[in-house]
Amino acid sequence: MERFFKLKELGSNVRTEIMAGLTTFMTMAYILAVNPSILGATGMDPYGIFLATALAAGIFTIAMGLFVNFPVALAPGMGLNAYFATTVLASKATDHPITPSMGLAAVFISGVIFLILTITQIRQMLIVAIPDGLKHAITVGIGLFIAIIGLKNSGLMTIGLDASVTDVAKGQFMDLQSFETVIHMGSLESTTVWLTILGLVIIGILMVLKVRGAILFGILVTTLIGMIPGVDAVNFDSLKGQTWVPDFGSLNFWDFDFADLFTTGILTAVATFTFVELFDTFGTLVGTANRAGFFKNKEEGGKRVGKAMFVDAVAVSGGAMLGTSTVTAYVESSAGVAEGGRSGLTAVSTGVFFLISLFLAPIALLVPTSATSAALIIVGVLMIQSVKEIDFGDFVIGIPAFLTIVLMPFTYNIANGISYGIVSYVLLAGFANLFGRGKYKIHWLMWILFVLVIARYAFIGSQG
Repeated sequence: MERFFKLKELGSNVRTEIMAGLTTFMTMAYILAVNPSILGATGMDPYGIFLATALAAGIFTIAMGLFVNFPVALAPGMGLNAYFATTVLASKATDHPITPSMGLAAVFISGVIFLILTITQIRQMLIVAIPDGLKHAITVGIGLFIAIIGLKNSGLMTIGLDASVTDVAKGQFMDLQSFETVIHMGSLESTTVWLTILGLVIIGILMVLKVRGAILFGILVTTLIGMIPGVDAVNFDSLKGQTWVPDFGSLNFWDFDFADLFTTGILTAVATFTFVELFDTFGTLVGTANRAGFFKNKEEGGKRVGKAMFVDAVAVSGGAMLGTSTVTAYVESSAGVAEGGRSGLTAVSTGVFFLISLFLAPIALLVPTSATSAALIIVGVLMIQSVKEIDFGDFVIGIPAFLTIVLMPFTYNIANGISYGIVSYVLLAGFANLFGRGKYKIHWLMWILFVLVIARYAFIGSQG
């Protein structure tokens, strides 16, 4: 096993990899409950979606580990599943409603497009085309994005929309008491918030003491504390009335409807799935590879990410065949990397845990949100360290890097951050070159991406 996964070469061992895999699984396990809830609103069978989610995550994460030797896990993506659901639901009031089967067909087609882009090496060219400063910005932005997920899920941070913000901007309200910020501190009366804070303290102390497996141990200890009567953070009701032996007859396998492909909004859905997944996956893979140190050897790191893109492309269509929305590389994989995961054994371990969850679903869902939220916030701390590699004194790099970093968490979308980073870099580098203020390399693919990003926002909008 050590020889197959090159553990010594990567500075790891079997125990570390398995613990890292378990950590990644525990930070991702929420998708087993959330995905059926989101897609179930479209009329799809929630239990069938659960099966598809666990199978897709298990099968394709194991494939990532075995064929790429990369510590990244895959599962149906948050945001993309919400877009899938809203596209189907919003179309019901139109003359050409989109059915869940049509939606799955759109996901399948986007996967085929990814496969073509990967085989032709176009996706891999992104690694060469995007400047190093922006690559590091992607890592930092994803770190903040992960931290925002943790803060939001725990209740430590709440997001609210208040009309008074617009009114104050117009000068109609001068009383500062009427002004309410969009992002708020969560209520300290919440048990979930306090348990998250306790989890942060536990993990932080363990990390300061350099305890191996600090994040995983923090999750486990926080979960045990959540079981104490009076805390009641663990939902034991999830154990009731559950089928422990999976009924694969409920799986919506190959449930595609390609009819009316050109008479509904399905092509717009295909375009959106393709665009968002293109940048989401690139950002996650590059960010994780950076954190794991794979880009110390740029050529080797690029090859590994390229292979990972191939598995990801197959996973998109494969997940649709199983009956779920777009399967993508998960930013939560960084939690496993933070625990020392450096090889495909981490991914294989995570995938095996997902397959086991088919039989132990209620137990997998016992881990409270507070425990995983604390872990995600700590992962944000680890990933933001790449900010020191960015030269903010060079505004051609600094401004695009800043936009990349801030737009990921504040728009809650990885693709938005990368999109604005690309557009601003091409513009600034182009003008700098034109007026003799520098000689910045602009890869031809960056110009194509520049046009595609502008077209995407102009004609499709900001969905996803």
